Amino acid sequence: MRIKSVEELQVQPEYKEALVELLYQLADDDLIVSFRGSEWLGLCPHIEEDVAYSSITQNTMGHAAMYYQLLQDIGEGDADFLAHARTREQRKNAIILEEANGTGTYLEEPCFDWAFAVVRNYFYDVAKRIRLESLMNSSYEPLANVASKILGEQYYHVMHWEVWFKQLLSSTEEARRRMSEQVARVWEDFGGVLTLGPNGKKMVDFKLIEAEDVLINRWIEKIAAVFAELGLSLPSERPQMKQGDGRSGYHTADLDVALIVISEVYNLDRAATW
Repeated sequence: MRIKSVEELQVQPEYKEALVELLYQLADDDLIVSFRGSEWLGLCPHIEEDVAYSSITQNTMGHAAMYYQLLQDIGEGDADFLAHARTREQRKNAIILEEANGTGTYLEEPCFDWAFAVVRNYFYDVAKRIRLESLMNSSYEPLANVASKILGEQYYHVMHWEVWFKQLLSSTEEARRRMSEQVARVWEDFGGVLTLGPNGKKMVDFKLIEAEDVLINRWIEKIAAVFAELGLSLPSERPQMKQGDGRSGYHTADLDVALIVISEVYNLDRAATW
């Protein structure tokens, strides 16, 4: 069964419920990780990276917008509202993605950690590519079409962060140490990105996406191959969810602060078209 229109969707409430949950996860993940990327503007290690990372961030924000538009199309409300005005408890993003880049703020003495940014972005973009490859066969055709469009850009995002990941872990002793520390840190919570949340089984039953274990194993296989190339071992068999499951609405104060900034312009005039 493949659903091709919103009209077909409306007569299958359980299917729609699972789809809505999946779309919020996809949209919220991309929104918050792109916001954290935007905070590196002007702070990257060199000017070429400033341009490249800004482009990746802009692409990722565009991907989030596509998912929010799909949610609007199926009756969840205005896409801008969904992106900017939902509460912390309504957000479905993984906790590791909302974590601040470091101490300080973008405008006041930012002390951000480039190793953390590289590890988080590399792990995330590999996982995202694997999800997109699965979503291309989704039973909801509009989602499959969006995944196909995004996947073309995602190839370059993964390549970009893989170069940084390999180069820093093959560089100086200090670079390798700092990267290894951040690998351990991100690994502790990256399970939150890989999970489909409490409604994951329904998503799989309705063939919206492949099984969580299948996707996780693909991710581990890819990451393990890169680790082996670098002479490293995985921190553990699987990433953990130390701080809880963001898919279930659990979040940190970092998200509260981020949402204030993300929604600042929108809240100036919610009736305006931005």
